[in-house]
Amino acid sequence: MPPYAFFDGKFVPLAKAKVGVMTHAFNYGTACFEGIRGNWNKEQGQMYIFRMKEHYKRLLESCEVLKIELPYSIDEMCSLSLELVQRCGFREDTYIRPMAYKKTEQVGVRLHNLEPGFLMFATPFGAYLDIEKGARCCIASWRRVNSSMIPTRAKINGIYVNSALAKTEAFEKGFDEAIFLTQDGHVCEGSGENIFLVIDGKLVTPPVSDDILIGITRDTIMKLAKKEFGIDTVERSIDPNELFTADECFMTGTAAHVTPIIEIDHRKVGKGSIGKTTKQLQAMYFDVIMGKKKKYMSWCAPVYAK
Repeated sequence: MPPYAFFDGKFVPLAKAKVGVMTHAFNYGTACFEGIRGNWNKEQGQMYIFRMKEHYKRLLESCEVLKIELPYSIDEMCSLSLELVQRCGFREDTYIRPMAYKKTEQVGVRLHNLEPGFLMFATPFGAYLDIEKGARCCIASWRRVNSSMIPTRAKINGIYVNSALAKTEAFEKGFDEAIFLTQDGHVCEGSGENIFLVIDGKLVTPPVSDDILIGITRDTIMKLAKKEFGIDTVERSIDPNELFTADECFMTGTAAHVTPIIEIDHRKVGKGSIGKTTKQLQAMYFDVIMGKKKKYMSWCAPVYAK
């Protein structure tokens, strides 16, 4: 069964979903996207797509920033996602990438008077970082783009050049991931993940005002921490030196799930291995996204009919 894409209002073989070299989004980064996980539960023979509605709500908010008017509602995009994965027939963890973009083939920097486009594809996608062993990170020399430059609450394609620079810098230095600081020198986020510290039995994470993307996995972990374990989350600015003195540290994201950070700039975090709180939250999170917790099934959309 060949993979499919949703492109120009219809499902087509992925190999035929092409944009022209003059497409505005390709030339200027005038597009926004989401990354959505489909999690394969082998025991149930079922895939669950996690928190689709929240992802598409955020996509529409990103579209507002870029002045992209999509002809689809949240529910319609959820239905398209389900049909796409069904057509592809994947029986493994899957990544769904919807994208809204400026499709006009015309040179000129602007957002106005450009035709909107929408596409979606899905691809098998395993572990992004080592969630068991943990990640070794460095503090990037590149600073996170300030929201007065490009709105950081929107997942805008062009802003990810900032992330790519930091990620490759980390890779070339022998690390797994980079940690951005804000223009003011506070801890911000990874190249594609939010950051949490565990300090004195509480979670501490950067606030929205420190130029983070408001992550859906971030929100999930904050809710699970409180409801399941009675752990509060404090949203406040974090100084870089707190990374080295925290009891535990971990990253969250659709791609990264819940990944412990065991080392930063060659310094161990805590004991240099996954901590108790991180392990608790990680285990609960995986049970939730795999459709194993009935109380959270409203977050999980089954792909295949039973």
